[in-house]
Amino acid sequence: MRPITLVIAITLMSAGLGGAVALAEETPPSVSDETALPAPTKAERMDALFETLKNSTDEKTAKEAERTIIKLWLESGSDTVDLLMNWALAAMEAKKYPRALDFLDRVVLMDPGYAEGWNKRATVYFLMEDYGHSIADIGHVLALEPRHFGALSGLGMMMRDLGEDDRAKAAYRAALAVDPLLDHVRDALDELETKAKGQDL
Repeated sequence: MRPITLVIAITLMSAGLGGAVALAEETPPSVSDETALPAPTKAERMDALFETLKNSTDEKTAKEAERTIIKLWLESGSDTVDLLMNWALAAMEAKKYPRALDFLDRVVLMDPGYAEGWNKRATVYFLMEDYGHSIADIGHVLALEPRHFGALSGLGMMMRDLGEDDRAKAAYRAALAVDPLLDHVRDALDELETKAKGQDL
C-alpha cells in the first residue's frame, strides 16, 4: 500500500518594520488559519482502510473499516448513477431481478469504470443462477478493484458449485487475504480443504 501523502502548506507571518523585524524573527512560524490540511483522496482513504482491515488486531476497528469500504464502494460520484443503484438495490430486495438488471445495465453503460455497478449486476446474475454472466461481471469488478472481497467470495461460491474446487479455494484465499473477518468464507475454505484431504487418503 502506498503511504497517505499529506502536504502541509505553512505560511510564515510577515514581519513589520523596525523593532517588529526582531520580534518576527523570535516568533516561531505558524500555520495560517486559511491553510488547511488537504483532505485525503478516496483512493488514499481506501488504501488506509484496507490496511486497517487486514492488519488491525481490534475486531471492532476492523469491522468499522470493512463497513466503510463497502459504503465507499457504493459512491459513484454521479447523482444519476447513485439513483439507478438505489432503484436496483430496492428491486433486488424485492427479488425483482429482471427489473434490477434493467437498472444495472444502464449503470455499467453509463459508468463502466464503476466497479460496484458490475458487482451488483454479478450478484443479480448469481441470484438468478446465471453463473456465466455473473463470472464475466466479476472479471470486470476485479480488473477495477482487485481487493473486492465480496466479488472474490462470490467467485469462490460459484466455482465450488461448478465443481472447480481448486479455483474456489484460490478465490476464497484471495478474499481472506484482503478481509480476514469473512468467517463464512473461512468455513467454506476449510470444508473444501477437508474434502481434498479425504480424497487424498
